[in-house]
Amino acid sequence: MADTIKNRSEILFLYDVTDANPNGDPNDENKPRIDEETGVNIVTDVRLKRTIRDYLYEYKNQEIFIRETLTKDGKPRTKEERLKDFKSSKNVIEECIDLRLFGATTAVQNERMTLTGPVQFKYGRSLHKVDLTYVKGTTVMPSGEGKEQGTFTERYILPYSLIAFYGVVNETAAAAQEIPLTEEDIDLLMEAIWHGTKNLISGSKFGQIPRLLMQVIYKKKENFYLGELDKRIALKSELPDEAIRKISDVKIDVTSLIADLAANNDKISEIRLKVDDRVNFLQDGKDVKIDAALKGAKFTVKPFDF
Repeated sequence: MADTIKNRSEILFLYDVTDANPNGDPNDENKPRIDEETGVNIVTDVRLKRTIRDYLYEYKNQEIFIRETLTKDGKPRTKEERLKDFKSSKNVIEECIDLRLFGATTAVQNERMTLTGPVQFKYGRSLHKVDLTYVKGTTVMPSGEGKEQGTFTERYILPYSLIAFYGVVNETAAAAQEIPLTEEDIDLLMEAIWHGTKNLISGSKFGQIPRLLMQVIYKKKENFYLGELDKRIALKSELPDEAIRKISDVKIDVTSLIADLAANNDKISEIRLKVDDRVNFLQDGKDVKIDAALKGAKFTVKPFDF
């Protein structure tokens, strides 16, 4: 088995949605989740983890514990039935990458398993206020015997939302709980964040585009992380927030992010990066390429190889 992770790292991920619903709230007519105080769009960490799990299972042939499985008569299996697929709690952790990444609380054959996931994400939040839009339409095909006309459809969408997620990979949590989380697992996680977001091609999610993925890897035994990378960037636009409709309407100011990273350069091993070329960045009021700005601050910058 490959070596377990030895370095702490932080993750900053930006993606946007156009005419879509990135995370509906089933308790509120499946509307996009919005912070009523700020008008900012919210996407839960559970939604991002579902995206990651689905990509790893469907595209990378990885075993996933938290996924839908069915009984012989087509009914969803319970967690207890799913657990019977594995010999022991050790076995289920070794086989299922999502448990190694995100942890779980469950029991296998009277053996209780409580794991705090080494990988944790905060809620994603848009970098601007959003414009909740109600869309009503009609269907051609009648629904129900004896009916001759189509029915009305309705849903809520966001014309545009640029969302920032922040997360931490905690090597100490993995070591303390003897979770065999490997660098290969983290590589798959990062690929799943990027490609899983783009490949979520459903009626409500089509139009999601990954824009920036950054992993700040700290040196071994530093026991340090900067924190809140998502709060160290800012969206700049000449348009009112609710009028923003595309990535070219905005620029991402990375002045504080790069300055704060540079102040802790001695603790950072390297920075891995993937950027969509259509994103515009600012540093000290001037247009910059973010990889060039990071290299200018003396960081070792490596592109993700996916």
